[in-house]
Amino acid sequence: MKSLRNIKPGERAKVLKIHGEGAVRRRIMDMGLTRGTEVLVRKVAPLGDPVEVTVRSYELSLRKGDCEMIEVE
Repeated sequence: MKSLRNIKPGERAKVLKIHGEGAVRRRIMDMGLTRGTEVLVRKVAPLGDPVEVTVRSYELSLRKGDCEMIEVE
C-alpha cells in the first residue's frame, strides 16, 4: 500500500481509499479527499508534519498520521 505520506513534494497522486474508522475517516472525506480525487503535494515541513496538499483547487494541511490513512496510486 502506498500512502499519501510517501508522495514527494511536486508529485501528484490519485486517492484510492481512505482507511480508518468513524469521525477521523469522515473528517478526511469532508475535506474533499474522496476516492478518485487527484492530490498535489505542495510542501512537507522539515520534520514531516504537516504536509500541505492541493485538492479540488484549494490548499489543505494534513497531519502525517492522517496522510498515512490515505491510500494513493
